[in-house]
Formats: sequence, C-alpha cells, structure tokens
Amino acid sequence: MVKTQIIARGIRDKNIIAAFLKVPRERFVAERSMDYAYEDNPVAICEGQTISQPYIVAYMTEALDLKGGEKVLEIGTGSGYQSAILAEMGCEVYSVERIPALAALSEKTLKELGYKVRIKIADGTLGWDEFAPYDRIMVTAAGPKIPPSLCAQLKEGGLLIMPVGDKHFQKLIVARKIGGRIKKKDFGGCRFVLLRGVEGWDDE
Repeated sequence: MVKTQIIARGIRDKNIIAAFLKVPRERFVAERSMDYAYEDNPVAICEGQTISQPYIVAYMTEALDLKGGEKVLEIGTGSGYQSAILAEMGCEVYSVERIPALAALSEKTLKELGYKVRIKIADGTLGWDEFAPYDRIMVTAAGPKIPPSLCAQLKEGGLLIMPVGDKHFQKLIVARKIGGRIKKKDFGGCRFVLLRGVEGWDDE
C-alpha cells in the first residue's frame, strides 16, 4: 500500500510514510471489510460511515505541514485511523465525533494500540473550545463552508484543511489564519461524507 498508493503518488514526508508503515489499518475497519483494508478506496466501518482511502489520508496529513508536537483538532474521529496517524507523528490529538458508537469503538482501538487521543462526543462543527487554540485543524467531513467556530479556534498562523462544497461534490480547502483572517487555497476536487451540525449541514 505504502509504495503503490502513497509514495508512487508523490507523498514524500518521511514521518508520514513511517506512520503509515506502523499503524495497522486493518484494526480500524469493520470485521467484514478486513480483506479490503489496504485497497485504494474508502472502506466501510460502521454506522454507515467509511474510512478514507489511504492516499487521501496521507494527502490531507501532508497538507498540514506537520513537524511534530503540534496540537491538532480533528473533526470526525470516524474509525480513529487518522487520529492514529497523527498521534504516531508526534501530534497532540483532540478529536470530536458526533456518533457515540463510533467514538466508543475508535477510542477502544486507539487505547489498545497505545495511542493517547482525547475524544469527545459532540457537534464537531463547534470544535472543542476547551483546549483551543490549535496549531492545526483537520475536518474529515464535508460542509458548505468552514465553520466559524473552527476558524476562531485556529491559532494565528495555523493551518486548517477541510472539504467544502455542496452535498455531492467538494473541493479540498487548505486555509491559514493570518492577521485573524482565513486565507484559503484550493487543493482539488473530492467527495466526503457530510459534516452534520449547527455550523454544517442540518441533521435531515
């Protein structure tokens, strides 16, 4: 997986590559999907959710320009795989998940693997103000815009990555906070599950 899906597509960060080699992806997918854990596509976990394809996880991680030691807020814990990659890279990870069953499962898996990740069951669009500001914010679900609460919790000079668009197609946006304002860059088209919440899509 690492050679054919990560390195072959241009990921060069040695810390990301090392993390992918160490974190056992099969531990984060549904039992019925274990045979497909390392394939080049999203894989089912539970509660109708998926774990993103390996390359997308690596691409989003690389876009955050991590050096190690950053305080990272992750919105959408999901399986916990992205949390594990960030923790393996030396980040202090805070993750918010709206689905209790997913939060419980990911927390159990992460603890079993020895990763210290703080997980909160809440509306991710509102972030986690208690531990703000954050050096980096990663949103692994798509919203119509970047939630104002997340912008407020991003540290000056910090980076945020999030898929933004309509319910069918989005663009991966990387934003940096400069002088209190958010400067955005378009990193290309993508498609993610929807970000539900007060500052995202409603719960229809």
